[in-house]
Amino acid sequence: MTTSEIGILIAIIGYMIGMICIGFYYTKKSRTTHDFYLGGRKLGPFVTAMSAEASDMSSWLLMGLPGVAYFTGVADAFWTAAGLAIGTYVNWLIVAKRIRHYSYVSRNSITLPDFFANRYRDNSNILKFISATIIIIFFVPYTASGFAACGKLFSTLFNIPYLPAMIVSAIVIVVYTALGGFLAASTTDLIQSIVMTIALVIVVFFGVSMAGGLDVVINNAKGLAGYLSLTQIHDQATGTASSYGFLTILSTLAWGLGYFGMPHILLRFMGTEDENKLKLSRRIATIWVIISMFIAIFIGIIGYSISKAGHIPAFTDSSQSETLIIKIAMLLSNHGVIAIIFAGIILAGILACTMSTSDSQLLAASSSVSHNLLHDVLHIELSEKASMLVARITVICIAVIGVFIARDPESSVFAIVSFAWAGFGASFGPIMLFSLFWKRTNRNGALAGMLVGGIMVFVWKYLIKPLGGIWGIYELLPAFLCACIAIVVVSLLTAPPSKEIIEEFESVGK
Repeated sequence: MTTSEIGILIAIIGYMIGMICIGFYYTKKSRTTHDFYLGGRKLGPFVTAMSAEASDMSSWLLMGLPGVAYFTGVADAFWTAAGLAIGTYVNWLIVAKRIRHYSYVSRNSITLPDFFANRYRDNSNILKFISATIIIIFFVPYTASGFAACGKLFSTLFNIPYLPAMIVSAIVIVVYTALGGFLAASTTDLIQSIVMTIALVIVVFFGVSMAGGLDVVINNAKGLAGYLSLTQIHDQATGTASSYGFLTILSTLAWGLGYFGMPHILLRFMGTEDENKLKLSRRIATIWVIISMFIAIFIGIIGYSISKAGHIPAFTDSSQSETLIIKIAMLLSNHGVIAIIFAGIILAGILACTMSTSDSQLLAASSSVSHNLLHDVLHIELSEKASMLVARITVICIAVIGVFIARDPESSVFAIVSFAWAGFGASFGPIMLFSLFWKRTNRNGALAGMLVGGIMVFVWKYLIKPLGGIWGIYELLPAFLCACIAIVVVSLLTAPPSKEIIEEFESVGK
């Protein structure tokens, strides 16, 4: 192992130890399941903003997005980022404050399945069962994508086997999440968002320098067919460009719809201490998301010029291109002691992206199993101490399944995240909006929306999308629309909500 590799390894190990220490610190502050899953609703505005966005971005920010921009040009990455930026702002604007207030008024709901069941007074617990099952179905592969990103990082860095590298990374994430719960995950997410930001800035300045300057970067990109176009997509294999039409743009912008159904983000809204400070959180979150995503896209463009200059090898497929930032960090580490430290920060940033999402996903999936399924649906009564133990064991079990799914080193981080995002967006997004803003929505409509949205994601992805042409759009958009239609139709065809539910809804709007 070279000197630079040793230095980087020390920095990364130090970073991991720091995260585990935070987990130990918050162990004493997470004595009840309410604390473990929602932190007692004690998050300040800055932590709320940055932990929500750090848990949102995942390894997709530093690996998936630059990789897409490097391999296919600006169009796909830009419209995806634009959709997410709009979705972020609108979610904070119309959902954040209302879900914080409504979840508290509605029997102090601490999980998303809790809220849906309490909102509609579903004593049968079928809403809890279905929503908890959906969370497990889509969060396990989502978590696996994070583990895969860590495995790629260490395997590429130190030339070690992918599988053990991925498992070690997963263990670190599981340890601090299982120990400290929601508060540990939120605090580490805040720190990780700062590390991610520093990493992005370092990569941009160093990358432009190694590419030969900004003019060289732009001119190289202009030399590729459709690379900088917003209506064309570059084909690396043939060197040509194909159309990126209006329907494709619309379906890509639909990424933003996913925010309304993301449990790990909505839980941050529910866990904030003061709902009146969410306006400040919204501003912080939106500015950070817009800047960080567009820097990530620019890094993909810079990466092409660096590879053309011969400093890093050219990538031949999308899975390889997701290691772009890792290659740039290793290139930086060859420029002295200070450079090694900066390289360590960049690579810690990749870990930060992954950890900040994986911890939140593990927590949300764990709450669905231990709190909603075991306690609420199966009526297994446990003491508070036993409940905490079950919660932590559930985190471990879900992580083990995630490790199994992530065992293939060729899996694409972007592809896995894309499918899971669509699943949550279509299953929970429509019903969240209707639950918050349409008082005529009833339990049957909510159930229909969840099922139709979740099922349509699979149907469109695997049966309709392969037909190509106008059918080859991102599955989130058609599934989201179908779920909305199902909610409206079923709610209107069945009995209206009770007077108690209507009065509670109207009280939230005051």
